Amino acid sequence: MAAEDEGRTEEPSEYKLEKARKEGRVPKSAEVSSALVLLFGVIVLLFLGKWIINQLINVFYYYFSVSMSGNLNNPGLVYNFFDVLFKCLVPVGVVASVAAFMANIIQTKGLIFSLKPIEPKFSKIVPKLGEYFKKTLFSGKGLFNIAKSIFKIIIIVFVGYLYIKRNIPILIQVIDNGQINEAVSKIAVMCAQILITVAVIFLIIAIPDYFITKRDFREEMKMTKQEVKEEYKEMEGDPEVKNRLKQMQQQLLANDVRRAVAESDVVITNPTHFAVALKYDQEKTDSPMVNAKGEDNLAQTIKQIAKDNDIPIVENRPVARELYTNLKVGDIIPQIYFNVIATIYSQLDKFKNK
Repeated sequence: MAAEDEGRTEEPSEYKLEKARKEGRVPKSAEVSSALVLLFGVIVLLFLGKWIINQLINVFYYYFSVSMSGNLNNPGLVYNFFDVLFKCLVPVGVVASVAAFMANIIQTKGLIFSLKPIEPKFSKIVPKLGEYFKKTLFSGKGLFNIAKSIFKIIIIVFVGYLYIKRNIPILIQVIDNGQINEAVSKIAVMCAQILITVAVIFLIIAIPDYFITKRDFREEMKMTKQEVKEEYKEMEGDPEVKNRLKQMQQQLLANDVRRAVAESDVVITNPTHFAVALKYDQEKTDSPMVNAKGEDNLAQTIKQIAKDNDIPIVENRPVARELYTNLKVGDIIPQIYFNVIATIYSQLDKFKNK
């Protein structure tokens, strides 16, 4: 059922997507992982194939000679078997594991560690056959996966048929000549060619499958209008979100203060605690206005911005305290402060003649 049919008409929020990511729910295509595992596994076999065959031949000779001697109680029999098995399988297993790991990293855009997907739930233990068959057989996604599997089988059969058909005359000729080793080598090369071709085709198929999976995931994550409202309420109480909003507000405030101070005429300070920036625009107001103000750390920031922009700084403890305490940013200087502010402005170069 489409998201719109269920009332989920709103695009998923970043908050919901991030929450789903922390729970281990991210769009991933199994086709990408399986294709890369197959491709890199075959590449390793191509490089180590001859060495692996020699190891198997040696162990065959070893067991054949032991069986002919009748010394079957030799404890080295088991050790040699697992030693060869370990040497042959570990390189392929390690490369395949790394390929699977990298496939997940690429798709999820980084590492995700979450125990949520493996948390024990009673609902997961109780089989829901009806729901399972509905999802796997009687849904658009289920039918798509079945069609994809059938298509992959057809590709394997078709590619195998083409390579075998092309190599049969050569194999028959080699076998007729009694060249068994050559025949085995030809078969190995043919199998490698089939696997490489199939792996590349699977990887090509996996690319659009990833984008389809990503689209389906986003569709699945769509929200109803009620969910959007509830999420907003939840975000308001989330300490992490609150902290992030506070940081954004502080950043915006810092940017506004920097711009306001840079446009001011003078900054009046109590050297350590208060700073008030004033601006006088004769075309708009009859007296200066408070363009920015701050206390403690913000006051020091205002002073530094003033220094960086060559804005005059006047130290006047009582005036700085009075202006900071009684006026807000944007307020016009009231008449009670006219004389002292006029005195300060008369000392500024650009206002001396006014």
